[in-house]
Amino acid sequence: MGERKINRYDSLDVESAKVKGNHAHAAKDVSWGVILTLAFQSIGVVFGDLGTSPLYVYSSTFPNGVKHREDIVGVLSLIYYTLTLMPVVKYVFIVLKANDNGNGGTFALYSLLCRKVKVGLLPNQQKEDREVAYYENHQSSNNRERRGLSSKVQNSLENSSFAKYTLLFATLLAVSLVIGDGVFTPCMSVLSAIGGIKGASPALTDKMVVWMSIVILIFLFMMQRFGTDKVGYSFAPILTLWFIFNGVVGIYNFIKHDPLVIRAVNPWEFIQYFKRNGKDGWSSLGGIILCITGTEALFADLGHFSVRSIQISMTAIVYPAIILQYTGQASYLSNHSWDVGNAFYKSVPAPLYWPMFVVAVLAAIIASQAMISATFSIIHQSLALGCFPRVKVVHTSAKFEGQVYIPELNYLLMFACIFVALGFGTSTNIGNAYGIAVVFAEAITSSFMILVWKTHIILVLLYACCILSVELVYLSAVFSKFVHGGYLPIVFALVLMTMMFTWNYAYRKTYYYELDNKVSTEKLREIVDQANLCRVPGLAIFYSQLVHGIPPIFACYLGNVNALHSVLVFTTIKSLHISKVPQEERFLFRRVDPKALLFRCVVRYGYTDIHDDAEGFERLLITKLVEFIRIYEKTNEEKTLAHNNNEDLIQSDVCNEELAEEIEQEVEMVQKAANLGVVHMMSESEVIAKKDSNVVKKLAINYGYSFLKRNVRRSDEVFNIPRARLLKVGMTYEL
Repeated sequence: MGERKINRYDSLDVESAKVKGNHAHAAKDVSWGVILTLAFQSIGVVFGDLGTSPLYVYSSTFPNGVKHREDIVGVLSLIYYTLTLMPVVKYVFIVLKANDNGNGGTFALYSLLCRKVKVGLLPNQQKEDREVAYYENHQSSNNRERRGLSSKVQNSLENSSFAKYTLLFATLLAVSLVIGDGVFTPCMSVLSAIGGIKGASPALTDKMVVWMSIVILIFLFMMQRFGTDKVGYSFAPILTLWFIFNGVVGIYNFIKHDPLVIRAVNPWEFIQYFKRNGKDGWSSLGGIILCITGTEALFADLGHFSVRSIQISMTAIVYPAIILQYTGQASYLSNHSWDVGNAFYKSVPAPLYWPMFVVAVLAAIIASQAMISATFSIIHQSLALGCFPRVKVVHTSAKFEGQVYIPELNYLLMFACIFVALGFGTSTNIGNAYGIAVVFAEAITSSFMILVWKTHIILVLLYACCILSVELVYLSAVFSKFVHGGYLPIVFALVLMTMMFTWNYAYRKTYYYELDNKVSTEKLREIVDQANLCRVPGLAIFYSQLVHGIPPIFACYLGNVNALHSVLVFTTIKSLHISKVPQEERFLFRRVDPKALLFRCVVRYGYTDIHDDAEGFERLLITKLVEFIRIYEKTNEEKTLAHNNNEDLIQSDVCNEELAEEIEQEVEMVQKAANLGVVHMMSESEVIAKKDSNVVKKLAINYGYSFLKRNVRRSDEVFNIPRARLLKVGMTYEL
């Protein structure tokens, strides 16, 4: 095939402009049947931790006993307003609506911010990305009255490296703290529930309770491989029964013991509580905050369900039941304050003791599910954005998007839970550590909300005053327990943060190295035109991180092999800061050389998208490549002819016929090459720090990143590429 006389318009803009995606940014209408089904499932997955908090809140708030009878009413008043303000007002009615097209969690907020303000640290943005259907958040894109960040604040964030790194650090810290919740929640809930058996069987020791709890925890983590969908259906009936029991027992105690505790609805009661107790009252906030454990799961687990389904289950079942339970316990403690160490079980009527115990143990198991599912969700998101070492992600439901299971992380959490249970021994000791992880993560979420919330500045300030300020007060209180076990979640988070930032740092440095040393298009054409270059039959997919340009490792490959496949597609798997990319908008193509079958392809995924297996991926890529050759290139040629006013009609017809024949020849060559065999070529580059690098950089790259890379899944395993059709190309990068 000879050289063309007509120059082709070579740009990814062509592909993007031709895609007909769903730009309405609106989710399809979901039937009430599906919403109610998800609402029922969410009870078994999202609210377990929040629903079992009555097991340990009063004992954690009064570790040294109740000093004044009125303190019980003051604490109940604080519980009322904390539960109402944080899980209900903040999360259910504000934060859930700040989702990223149906996905929640800290990374979802960070992704929204990266799209709104250029604070991402990788220079792989393309203007074509803004044309993707889900790039604008459908929940707010059509509301023109809403205001975003001021241009002054936006410019400050975009022009400050310190601000960009601070946002990344805050995101990684929040993610690490939520993972910490996934460790402390199972221990806290199960130990609290099993501890109730000591009231009926005093012969049981704390050590025996710990080992019984460990057996239950192992069973729980072994069940995770069945997926959130099946686990939700199994757990939802049990937890629904748990909430019914809590509501009934709460009403019984309220009527029987002291109905006057209802005066706790008056905020004056908690003001008086602080006046009576001073510093001790402030310190007790570290126990009271445990009444909202698991609320971050409301947001992080959103991808498993929907906003409306969680709102329904929370307001109709969960919130009324736990409010009644806390009220009933307070009524009982008004006359039996000496039982505060085991208030939950002591307040249960004798005929219901054993049924309540059995359901409590089952509910405690379920409570752990909320944070485990949330942990899987946020790690899945962080993987897509290059902020977590490569692990296997299993999508467990064909019906509901976002339901994932991560085997490596599941077992890591299991062993961490066993370690914490053995190390702390009792739920009271764990409570000292638990509170810090809970409040710290929620305060970071509130800070991100202020940045991404598109609303009037007065509402933002009101949010900061009424919610963020309260969280900071609670945070100051839980840090008073730092030396009594509170250090553990901070240490755990710092270890995770270090691992995640080290991976992300090396990931970015590698990208910048390839960008700085990329092979230009002109240089590539010179290499391809070499007379001694051997053309091998078949189609090769050469994977690269670069969105713009050819990676230097390709020049290294040609210099050593001196052979090139008849069809070569430089392919970049790119993760956008959005939840999903419609399949019809996923592939962007351009032509690298007009004389050879060399193409660039950018394959765009959202952070919740499922990556196809290698067989399905290559079939789809070849199909889209053929479409690109037949439709888009033909359109560009015709546009070029139309602009040439000197061509008459006959000449145009001749050119069109030649063009059509030429395009079909190309299509035939691509299909023939694919039939002969598709080879997946991946770089297996070794990265080392330069000799003149500082000590921190050498430790991070030569030891930290190298250790992680050796002990995580390889790229070909993540994409399920068959070994028989995989060719790895090695090169050393000095970063």
